[in-house]
Amino acid sequence: MKSTWILAADNTHARFFKAATPSSGLVEIVDIAHTEGRLHDREMTTDLPGKIKSSDGGGHAFEQPTDPKKHEADNFARLVAQHLETAHNANKFEQLLIIADPSFLGLLRNRLPEQLKKLVCFELDKNITTLSASEIRKHLPDYLPNQ
Repeated sequence: MKSTWILAADNTHARFFKAATPSSGLVEIVDIAHTEGRLHDREMTTDLPGKIKSSDGGGHAFEQPTDPKKHEADNFARLVAQHLETAHNANKFEQLLIIADPSFLGLLRNRLPEQLKKLVCFELDKNITTLSASEIRKHLPDYLPNQ
């Protein structure tokens, strides 16, 4: 069987597992927490947006160009993708299954290099990062793909 890694992730937490056989249970190998993603917007930004006055005497506040939470989630997606790339370059896995919160799955797809995208043989858009390894295994096919 090809060496298989399973990733369960959301905007603030990524858990990496491996499976010895297509029907075996999962063994957790890495757990990464991104505590910055759990902060409130007001804790992520240092200043209030500035204000602008228009010629007619009215005014409005500048809006932030990006949402701080989304920015932190994208930073975490980049970190997870880098971890996967490093592990793959070290020949730690040959295929990848991803279970991720729908919003994070999109960010992660954008951050994965093409060589890793080709190794993804299963995706599930669900947030199950807090479940046990055996409960996560129940969300995967009975027999893991072996491409």
